[in-house]
Amino acid sequence: MQEEIPGTKKRIRADAARNEDAVLEAAKTVFATSGVDAPVREIAKTAGVGVGTLYRRFPKRSDLVVAVFKREVDACAADAKTLAKDHPPGEALSRWLRRYCQFIVTKKGLASALHSGDPAFDALPDYFRSNFEPALQNLLSAAAKAGEARSDIDAYDLLRAIGNLASAGSTSGGKAGDDPEHHEGMQHTYRMLDLMIDGLRYGKSG
Repeated sequence: MQEEIPGTKKRIRADAARNEDAVLEAAKTVFATSGVDAPVREIAKTAGVGVGTLYRRFPKRSDLVVAVFKREVDACAADAKTLAKDHPPGEALSRWLRRYCQFIVTKKGLASALHSGDPAFDALPDYFRSNFEPALQNLLSAAAKAGEARSDIDAYDLLRAIGNLASAGSTSGGKAGDDPEHHEGMQHTYRMLDLMIDGLRYGKSG
């Protein structure tokens, strides 16, 4: 029997984890500019891995889309805690709402994928809500307690409103291949978001 080199399995696991992270980061970038139907070869090339490596971890495109979506949801929700720790309540709320808007903008084609009828995406809306709603509610409650925001705002209503605003802006005023963050439609979206954030302060207590 061939003797196993100490640490081999650990190195293999570490390499696999790095490859997976590289694929997910590459897919995030490619999806943002080319949509979720972008060629798999483009994603693999951007990640610096072979197509076979990508398919071994994500046999179907939907597997990759779901993994990217969940990874980005987790990161955006985690930012709410970081912002709450590093900034006053009102500022933390404003910064996170812009971060959430950015999340929606860079998910080009995700809405159509979610409504494609593919059962692979069925659990994603609940994943979205179960992570973002409590993250935002904590920020809203802290800002209201500090007298920096109204206390009668429903977190889910606000998520939906900003989601609709961002989705509309990301599909207008840009050309194929444009960075969705910087085309004219999105600049309008951010201006409207700033007005919405100002509205959260109207009628605040204190």
